[in-house]
Amino acid sequence: MYPTISFFLQETFGIDFPLPIQTFGFFVALAFLTAAYLISRELQRKQEEGLIKPGSKEVETGKPATTTDYITNGLIGFVVGFKLVYMLFNYSLFVDDPQSTLLSLEGSLPGGLLLAAGFIYLRYNESKKQQLEKPGKKTVRLNANDHVGNIILLGVVGGLVGAKVFHNLENPNEFMADPIGSLLSFSGLTYYGGLITAAFLIIRYGIKNGLPPWHLVDAAAPALMLSYGVGRIGCQMSGDGDWGIVNTSPKPDWMSFLPDWMWSFNFPHNVNNEGIPIPGCTGKWCHMLPEPVYPTAFYETLMAIVLFAMLWSIRKRIKIPGLLFSIYLVLNGFERFLIESIRVNTKYHIIGYEITQAQIISTLLMITGIVGIWYTRKAAATNTLNAD
Repeated sequence: MYPTISFFLQETFGIDFPLPIQTFGFFVALAFLTAAYLISRELQRKQEEGLIKPGSKEVETGKPATTTDYITNGLIGFVVGFKLVYMLFNYSLFVDDPQSTLLSLEGSLPGGLLLAAGFIYLRYNESKKQQLEKPGKKTVRLNANDHVGNIILLGVVGGLVGAKVFHNLENPNEFMADPIGSLLSFSGLTYYGGLITAAFLIIRYGIKNGLPPWHLVDAAAPALMLSYGVGRIGCQMSGDGDWGIVNTSPKPDWMSFLPDWMWSFNFPHNVNNEGIPIPGCTGKWCHMLPEPVYPTAFYETLMAIVLFAMLWSIRKRIKIPGLLFSIYLVLNGFERFLIESIRVNTKYHIIGYEITQAQIISTLLMITGIVGIWYTRKAAATNTLNAD
């Protein structure tokens, strides 16, 4: 396992270069970039096909910067300088524990003041260049894919907040033991919590900005599936605890040509330091699981790639708004329900059955998707009949 990118470079290529980048965080960032690229392409395509109309907004030109502008830029500059200069002068500490360093109140006051002054000056200089004797207004065109930056930002914020909330609801004992640490920790994220929260915020944004909700979620469906798979690569490579139940069964003959870890793995050097000490190992990540388990994150990556390919291949052939997203909900729910049968997770006892939070939500997603398929097809047929 490779808890950090530096660990990966050292173990794989023998390159000893300390970087404050955790492997899981790296792949989460890559997942959002992947989603941004695919959603941008799909929104642009839908606009070119006339399914989404470009918007417009009125902007003021030539006005001098306001006091609020200067205060905002100064505050941003101060925070960046306060932490950045401190991290540069305490680089080894930052590399060793980037999360605690970022979230701590430690920083460089001179660095903060210096960068605050620099940000204020840059805002003043920019304002002077754009200032006109007679300020005015102009209307600018907004293409559908111009909204991608805001959509991804809402996805990041809503995803992280929702993932933390749902994780703490699923693990109340962990939350009660350390409420602050549980909320601020970058570990312990529940995918469906992030998906639901981010989806709500993005759909609301789309409605407010003239993006038809059905076309917006259709554009996002393949991206969501692939980015989920990319994120799971980070889970597998870092060993973040998203693994399966104990698997001591011998590897099937049909998998004989594949590496053993694809069937059963004990996740040595996992980022959570779970399990037993690795003999002879020294350093920060020196634990492995006492018994091998199913590498469920790896399986989910494979399934997500296959399901993405299916959605991507049919996206242009589906003309009914909302149908592609409904299919995505069914596939997503089925994939997650299936993997939960061999995945370690908190189980609820409901009327004599054991079921996980993810299975409950995935079941609801499949039901919602099936209803969505029926509803969108019926609505399309009704509209066709009315048109005739």
